[in-house]
Amino acid sequence: MIRLLTALVLLPAVLAVIWFLPPLATLLLAIVAAELAMIEYSRIAAALGATVPRLTSAFVIAACAALGTDVFPLEVIILAALVVLGAIAVFTTPPGPHALASTSAAVFAVVYIGLPLGALAAVRTIGGREAIILLVVTIVASDSAQYYTGRAFGRAPLAPAISPKKTREGAIGGVIVGSAAMIAGARLVFPAAPPAPLVLTAVAVVVLGILGDLFESLLKRSAGVKDSSSLIPGHGGVLDRIDSWLFASPAYYLFVRYLQV
Repeated sequence: MIRLLTALVLLPAVLAVIWFLPPLATLLLAIVAAELAMIEYSRIAAALGATVPRLTSAFVIAACAALGTDVFPLEVIILAALVVLGAIAVFTTPPGPHALASTSAAVFAVVYIGLPLGALAAVRTIGGREAIILLVVTIVASDSAQYYTGRAFGRAPLAPAISPKKTREGAIGGVIVGSAAMIAGARLVFPAAPPAPLVLTAVAVVVLGILGDLFESLLKRSAGVKDSSSLIPGHGGVLDRIDSWLFASPAYYLFVRYLQV
């Protein structure tokens, strides 16, 4: 019940920001999500023996803003993150087996959290509010289909060592329903989109969303935690809610920016 009530409050609020407010509001929402996800990611990294410097958050937010506004040179942000975070490691990390893990975890955060959320903000600017809503519908449809198809027909585990409850049958149902939802909606949102790139993107978005969910589950299981945090009642943390989006949004961004016309 708590999970349902939270969803009934949180999802409409997010959709309202996307639909009624200008693109800048979507970018600010992405930046807030990036910072909260970064805090949770740092805790998971710490549980795995990697120390993520506080300054990493600045590069995560900068990467989000760079891609979200299409103003700042993104390659500068990424290269600066590599150099600065590497330099920090030189002066703060003692020699040992955790040196590479800590530096890698810090740089990876920029790519794993900052860029995908920036891509979502960019989609709002490039494709309009309808483009974001289409992605929301696609992910929600896929998640729902995975759950109900898995309960009805699930037999073979998809990734038993990572997420024992997920099944191959559920994943197949999610891919079929999610892809169909995106293809059908795209005929309204992107009427000029060529059929082949649209179908390939729809399948890629759904499959990557499933992989994103599994990847975050891998991190949590490796760290020995159930949820990334308890920030959202009944849903865990921000990272738990956006794990599918972090893998799916880059593919969708490429479609919206380069392939839909």
